[in-house]
Amino acid sequence: MFTQPLAPIAGSLALSALLAALPLILLFVLLGVFKMKAWLAALIGLAVSIVVAIVGWGMPATMALSATAEGAFYGAFPIMWILLNAIWLYQLSVITGWFEELGKLIRSISDDQRILAILIAFCFGALMEALAGFGAPVAISAAMLMAAGMRPLKSAIVSLLANTAPVAFGAMGAPIIALSGAVSSTHPEITTHVLSQMAGRQTPFVAAIVPLVLVFLVDGRRGVKETWPVAIVAGVVFGVFQFLTSNFITVEITDVVASLATIAVVLGMLRFWKPRNSVPLDHTELPADEAEAISSGKLAHYPEITATGGARIWGAIAPYAIIVIVFSISQIPVVKTWLLSIGQVKFPWPGLNTIAADGTATSTILNSAGKPVSTIFTFDHLRATGTLLLLSGIVTCMVFKVKVADAVQAYATTLKQLRFTIVTVLSVLALAYVMNLSGQTASLGNALATGLATAFVVVSPLVGWIGVAITGSDTSSNALFGLLQVTAAEHSGLNPVLMASANSSGGVMGKMISPQNLAVAAAAVGMTNREGDIFRKVVLWSLALLAYFTIVVVLQAGPLSWMVPTP
Repeated sequence: MFTQPLAPIAGSLALSALLAALPLILLFVLLGVFKMKAWLAALIGLAVSIVVAIVGWGMPATMALSATAEGAFYGAFPIMWILLNAIWLYQLSVITGWFEELGKLIRSISDDQRILAILIAFCFGALMEALAGFGAPVAISAAMLMAAGMRPLKSAIVSLLANTAPVAFGAMGAPIIALSGAVSSTHPEITTHVLSQMAGRQTPFVAAIVPLVLVFLVDGRRGVKETWPVAIVAGVVFGVFQFLTSNFITVEITDVVASLATIAVVLGMLRFWKPRNSVPLDHTELPADEAEAISSGKLAHYPEITATGGARIWGAIAPYAIIVIVFSISQIPVVKTWLLSIGQVKFPWPGLNTIAADGTATSTILNSAGKPVSTIFTFDHLRATGTLLLLSGIVTCMVFKVKVADAVQAYATTLKQLRFTIVTVLSVLALAYVMNLSGQTASLGNALATGLATAFVVVSPLVGWIGVAITGSDTSSNALFGLLQVTAAEHSGLNPVLMASANSSGGVMGKMISPQNLAVAAAAVGMTNREGDIFRKVVLWSLALLAYFTIVVVLQAGPLSWMVPTP
């Protein structure tokens, strides 16, 4: 058995936390300061985390390596499985010529980069977050922005920053559901609905300003001055429907309702109002990687499209319409139950459990309180986002009449293009698992929570932000730090519902700097090995939004305490 120590370094929680943060600090410094390639920086960070786990936290080497393997496997499935199939779908639209047609269709709605940033990255990206989550919204919205004619780097930055407000309710409410599961064992009164209500009274404050930030990214102060009406309408409508759905309907469809309502309102507004001095799109060419692949014959290229009218519109949006339909069908209760019954496998991860004679597994890792740490791996292969994207791709092949050989060739090309991204994501997730299972992350979180009294209200969103930055997932951050937030709140005299929700709502600002999401964004726009460039563009925005949200939480702990629901 291995018990995670909270303060293994000279009995000091502060020193332990400093050492625990070393792998993550090193990773970001290598990326942002030394401009090292992401895959190499991730491997170095992983190696340091393993050494720290074994030497500093006393984790047995076999357990550390097993934790590394589990994290790498999770990085492959579901994370890279999602990205691989999302990029393959994009490649299908490239080889058939529908990528260019999609760009034409988008430009027919608006040729203003600022408007498209709101419509595609914020509105449609939120819908993808609601249905799929993980890296799919960033990958798909970035590809669509490039199709319209936005430069790759700008497409990546805009898509990452837009993927904030909807994340707390993403993947059909998974983060809030996970948060409830993390705290319900000791605080059964803090239900999923209560946490949904609280998050629905926090995230609208973020949603209200994100579209303004997006137009500032695209066109600076002039963009804000000329497009603030539609930016504010988009943000406010999204926030209002997040609040209404999460508080009075159900957590699972919060972002679905909010995104669809916002798309409808923004499109309706654009019929009567247009911003002055439209910012034209940057280009209409394919990204360099795809153009080279086609010219060299690595990717097939189909004849010029001759469809007209409605058929041309349908063809342009077909892959994305198919994605929405497939994911919507998968969420129908009877279908969802059926997929779970035949396509979900749970098993104890080898090397981290003892197996009794009757086949039951017991974790060999205990947290600092002496309770077993869950090491059961859930392999949800049929209902997984990546599998549904693969199915969407197969249907797209049928609709576009893509030859089987060409589809396979496009898949192989995609796999080759993502080879460095695969190393990055697998290494980052392995690092996260080593930090989590060795107790490094717990030491870091407890150090931030200890001895702060009511000042913990300022640190609470930061804890969530760190959790998402490490794991790349608001769901994982909530499972990791949810109970810690509630416990710290009680010791500090703060409202546990508020602090638990702050972990989820504040954590989403860390998603844009998570190495795995940086890798997804870079791969989606053909900028593999340039994750550091993207990181430097978004890190200050991530911190600024975190500071803004922290002010909201502080107010809700004080003069706005009436906003906190009673369990």
